[in-house]
Amino acid sequence: MFGIGVPELLVILVVALLVLGPQRLPEVAKALGKALAEFRRATSDLSEELGNAKIMLEEEVRQAERKTHTAQPQAIPPATVSATPQEKQEKKETPSRESQ
Repeated sequence: MFGIGVPELLVILVVALLVLGPQRLPEVAKALGKALAEFRRATSDLSEELGNAKIMLEEEVRQAERKTHTAQPQAIPPATVSATPQEKQEKKETPSRESQ
């Protein structure tokens, strides 16, 4: 935590006690504790909101990828398409337009 060790913390507390006095020090410590708690709550709410936004964006990206994959027809490579013997025979029997 900020590189403050026990000796430094004791010095800070003694100086605060001398500056603020024994009457006012508990009030200031309580106010400081409340402020820190509110700051932590606000930062955790913000990080939670950012996490939710990240999850929503990732879901939108997945949906967009699914749409692009389903929209593009899968072409069959020509090497894998073969005509049946009957189709080959019909192709030989019908004259092409160029020969007419």
